[in-house]
Amino acid sequence: MFKLFISGLLLPISIFIIGCQSKAKTGAANLVTSSIATNLKPQVTVATASYPDTAAGNNKKAEVANAATIMVKKQVPILCYHQIRNWRPRDSKRAKDYIVPENAFKAQLKMLADSGYQTILPDQLLAYLETGAPLPPKPIILTFDDTDLDQFTVAAPEMEKYGFKGVFFVMTVSLGRPRYMSRAQVKALSDAGHVIGSHTWDHQNVKKLSPADWAIQIDKPTKQLEAITGKPIHYFAYPFGLWKTEVIPELQKRGFRAAFQLSTKRDSENPLFTVRRIIASGYWQPKTLHRSMINSFD
Repeated sequence: MFKLFISGLLLPISIFIIGCQSKAKTGAANLVTSSIATNLKPQVTVATASYPDTAAGNNKKAEVANAATIMVKKQVPILCYHQIRNWRPRDSKRAKDYIVPENAFKAQLKMLADSGYQTILPDQLLAYLETGAPLPPKPIILTFDDTDLDQFTVAAPEMEKYGFKGVFFVMTVSLGRPRYMSRAQVKALSDAGHVIGSHTWDHQNVKKLSPADWAIQIDKPTKQLEAITGKPIHYFAYPFGLWKTEVIPELQKRGFRAAFQLSTKRDSENPLFTVRRIIASGYWQPKTLHRSMINSFD
């Protein structure tokens, strides 16, 4: 799947060959920025971890489950989106898996809402996996990779209709470029209650990073996102979904609490750094998406 993604999606989103964005589209995006910023509202190891207690305004300490216990817990469905836009004549058949037409996206969200799904965020996922904290009856996580502008102008307003929140994994090289989100828009999403995560500087395969590359691809982008949002960045998504066991300690020592791949098998020793997601295909009708969620995570 990953090789197909690399060739079909025009790695990574063809940043350096995108044409200039029209003034009209920029103006519309700025209006949406203002609107969103204004309106969005087994065995247990004896260890402890802190989780934000937003109601009480302090932190709680709780015992943390080990990897074996986490592996047997029921997985929460996690969807991964990229571009939310109508198909164009030049889009390849493979690329259309990663490009969800606007009406299809709206229909998918409506199905989730009508079916009783409620979005949760990564802090809630970790609290459930590590401490057994309760979740809504039908939890789901919506994630968005690569910083595309339509995630802000189309996806975020549609999510707001249902009170949904999501996780936006930002590729910082694209910030402010035509057809990508600006720094102000990323901050608006964060201020509205969405989570901002890291997705490297320019979508490099972390399996191939040299020791010097980590500063460019991970350290600098993380600091930039923290400066933009005013919040720590705790979550990471592997470009292309590709990972290997050897990179996990590099993420851990940088303070990441979890990392998200795509649909391959989790690492039994590090399930929090190989959290599974599935691509929400542009070809799928809502019923197909629902069936795929059940088959993949139940």
